[in-house]
Amino acid sequence: MPSVHVVGSLNADQLLEVAAFPGAGETVLGSGMRISAGGKGGNQAVAAARAGAPTTMVGAVGDDAHGRLVRDELSAAGVATGPVRTTAGAHTGLAVVMLEPGGDNRIIVTPGANASLTEADAEAGLAGVAPGDVVLLQLEIPTHVAGHAARAARARGATVVLNAAPAPVDPDCLAPGRIDVLVVNEPEAEAVARLLGLPEHAATPEERAAALAAALDALVVCTMGARGACAAGAGGARSALHVPAVPVVPVDTTAAGDTFTGYLAAALAGGADDLATALARASAAAALAVTRRGAMTSIPERGEVLRACDSSRLAPGTASVPDTLDITYATTPNSPSTTKD
Repeated sequence: MPSVHVVGSLNADQLLEVAAFPGAGETVLGSGMRISAGGKGGNQAVAAARAGAPTTMVGAVGDDAHGRLVRDELSAAGVATGPVRTTAGAHTGLAVVMLEPGGDNRIIVTPGANASLTEADAEAGLAGVAPGDVVLLQLEIPTHVAGHAARAARARGATVVLNAAPAPVDPDCLAPGRIDVLVVNEPEAEAVARLLGLPEHAATPEERAAALAAALDALVVCTMGARGACAAGAGGARSALHVPAVPVVPVDTTAAGDTFTGYLAAALAGGADDLATALARASAAAALAVTRRGAMTSIPERGEVLRACDSSRLAPGTASVPDTLDITYATTPNSPSTTKD
């Protein structure tokens, strides 16, 4: 079976629960604190592995307790960590996550060892990539490294998926022909459009996705919060594809977008020829994730997602999702579209 290779960030997430986010100059007391493994790259690797794809992580951690925590969580999820480098003299990336009741959050990330990842690391880590594999990238690592990884992956015949998060400021990794699939939320889609010099008056997310798809010659998936997700192909044939979201009362949205992206990458590696079903299952996976606290720890197993889809009468080949799922498999109002990790 083709594999998923993730080149991206690895962090320890420090979660602080607060009654309300502090304003400028304000101090608030938290009601709880927890440290868990995360990072956009690590989360997406765990999601791909739990979706059933053979998955390898390429990244860097510090020689510290947080780095060991991240490695252990990846290994426990079945992710191969051979290409994860331990960096002397650097701390593991750290994300401070403030979480309000209701699941909304604010995140501050310090890159730590992620900033030390090099093009040589990416090249070595992708040496085993074969045609049909999927290489999954994000932008919490140096942009030039992501761009180099994309070039190396395309040269080996792999499908390149870029989750342009955080929103890019450098167009290098967005050169036409560099990527096959772009995954963005609405603010990220707007940022990419500005970076490419596209007209900013494009009104709807569907229109913007179609414009991006044409400019990049790539499939573009845009997540839209409570309105679900849409996808547009370079030829325009998929411009109208829309998968509605499923409402839920969220607990923690931290890993929603990463869960969606990792499940989508696994579906692409598995040869999914039904994009609507792949998107709907990715959305269901993200939905399950927001009903739990944490990042990697919140990501569901494939069996849970399939049971959730079965309980919602989601059949292969359909682009529709019911208004609610069974309470056992509660889903999300904002699953893949948050600006969070």
